[in-house]
Amino acid sequence: MVKVRRATVIDAPIAEVWRFLRDFNAHQAWHPAVAESRIEGGLAPDQVGAVRRFRLQDGATLREQLLSLDDRAHRFTYCILDAPLPLIGYVATLELNRVTDGERTLWRWNSEFRAPPGQAEALTRLVAEQIYEAGFDAVKRHFGQAVAQRGRPLAPAIQQAPASGTDIAGQGIVLRRHGGPEELVWQAVPAPSPGAGEVRIRQSAVGVNYIDVYCRTGYFPLVEPPAVLGMEAAGVVLDVGPGVTDLAPGDRVAYAGPPVGAYVEVRTLPAELVVPLPAFLDEVTAAAVLLKGLTADFLLHRLQPVAEGDWILVQAAAGGVGSLLCQWASQQGARVIGTVGSAEKARLARARGCAAPIVTADEDWVARVLEITGGEGVSCIFDAIGRDSVARGLQALAPRGHIVSYGQAAGPLEPLDLAAFASKSAQVSRPNYGHYAGTRAQVTAGSQRLFRALERGILTVEIGQRFPLHDAAEAHRRLEARQTTGSTVLVV
Repeated sequence: MVKVRRATVIDAPIAEVWRFLRDFNAHQAWHPAVAESRIEGGLAPDQVGAVRRFRLQDGATLREQLLSLDDRAHRFTYCILDAPLPLIGYVATLELNRVTDGERTLWRWNSEFRAPPGQAEALTRLVAEQIYEAGFDAVKRHFGQAVAQRGRPLAPAIQQAPASGTDIAGQGIVLRRHGGPEELVWQAVPAPSPGAGEVRIRQSAVGVNYIDVYCRTGYFPLVEPPAVLGMEAAGVVLDVGPGVTDLAPGDRVAYAGPPVGAYVEVRTLPAELVVPLPAFLDEVTAAAVLLKGLTADFLLHRLQPVAEGDWILVQAAAGGVGSLLCQWASQQGARVIGTVGSAEKARLARARGCAAPIVTADEDWVARVLEITGGEGVSCIFDAIGRDSVARGLQALAPRGHIVSYGQAAGPLEPLDLAAFASKSAQVSRPNYGHYAGTRAQVTAGSQRLFRALERGILTVEIGQRFPLHDAAEAHRRLEARQTTGSTVLVV
């Protein structure tokens, strides 16, 4: 069974959006693919059982039947009766939900159908892009909402999918040799047919993380050039190998973690750590948040839980992981101090739950932390800076405090005088992501907590920068120059 799941947010109240969409025959007024439509037999367009016959702009004719309509749930379900395309047993549901601020609407459009052998990928893209995404854009325009340019054109026709055992052609970013961003080049990177326990994904977006820089320079020996970088991406399943039972063609998915190799258009990889995306979460946001969100999850919920009233310090509080730590910890009642590099980043950190941002270019952060806490110090420091920040952090730590060093954006850690930590009975941790998000059980549990927090509005994802996939080198330059905020995404 092929499943297509898409969602978007309309900048209008739910009552207005529902009033516009609930008429089963109104699609002729807003969907760009529909030329004309009528309800058969003179039935009302909101009567369950009503059949709409409509002609597309290319001349094809379809018949669809309304199966259910629920005004309280803002939801209706329909099926295809006749169509020129082999969407076998096609059933779709359109559902609206109120976004937490009450003035915007989350629109989910989901369907299931069977496809003839070899046509699942092409049919999935056609439904997702020509029907759902084109419809989303049209309704956004109706409500005066800006519509982003699509990363690739709509599929014009059904094409035969690659036969089993064949590669799919694609492009990607290859690291020629360890070094600077100039060593990242755009070239052909085919995706082989999935083997046992594997899945092949047509990717929509790729997340950029500082570990990618470490791999590029050779500081982390995770790749041997020529090789593809990247640990995180999202897209749609094309096909699966033997033994994969929990994923199917058409599923929207994401992954975060090794093996390295995400900077490509199409990728084949082990299915074990690939997670299905909930309907409310789009693929670009998923690629922006999954690795950083799983990191924030294990830091706060497994390595160093925080309690109400705790003073904590988040280094690089406006960064991808830092902004999530600020939001999650403040929601749990912690009092969050954060270090940032500029006044603008201080503003962003404060908006994400950092009660006391410190601009390190303007004042000594150790002295300021002690001043804010009345000389007490903080119970925990989450440090992604590296170099001398861990050693200096000991001065800002409360007795029996904990320094968690999970990154080194400013450079390798300087040697530590472990005996000095006895002065405060302090702990220091250097967690490895793979030890906390390296099994299916760990990734499933962490992603479920992350997705719940996103859906409930506890976490907000800021995508500060978007680059085309082929411009990955520029993304690396900006990241290393500390010219980014929030998450950076490569759009395929």
